[in-house]
Amino acid sequence: MLLDTLSQYLAQIESTIRTLKNAYIERYEEEIITINRINLRIRIRFQNGHLLEINEATINDRGLQTHLGSRYHFQDKQNNLVFRYDNTPHFPELENFPHHKHLREEVIGIAEPSIFQIITEVKKFVQ
Repeated sequence: MLLDTLSQYLAQIESTIRTLKNAYIERYEEEIITINRINLRIRIRFQNGHLLEINEATINDRGLQTHLGSRYHFQDKQNNLVFRYDNTPHFPELENFPHHKHLREEVIGIAEPSIFQIITEVKKFVQ
């Protein structure tokens, strides 16, 4: 059975996504790899044409939840990047490596965001 903490995490994500207005889910996949690991793929389209894609690989090791890989991509209706957070290790000079945020004109170092922070940020763009 999937560990309670990961089950609770998935329930929180689903509940948070349900709060999004004027949006529909194009894809929602929860893949249980082991009792300690899940992969999550979500694609949310907003009525104004914006798109949010969420990809996470999450493990729980002795009660500590860690993201092995994450990518949160948000674009406008013309398919232009609004932002993308990820932890691909290709900007070693940035603070908080490997976590960073792509903007239209730059890439900045950031602390690792949560999926809940991402959804809050997206809400500001689409409301």
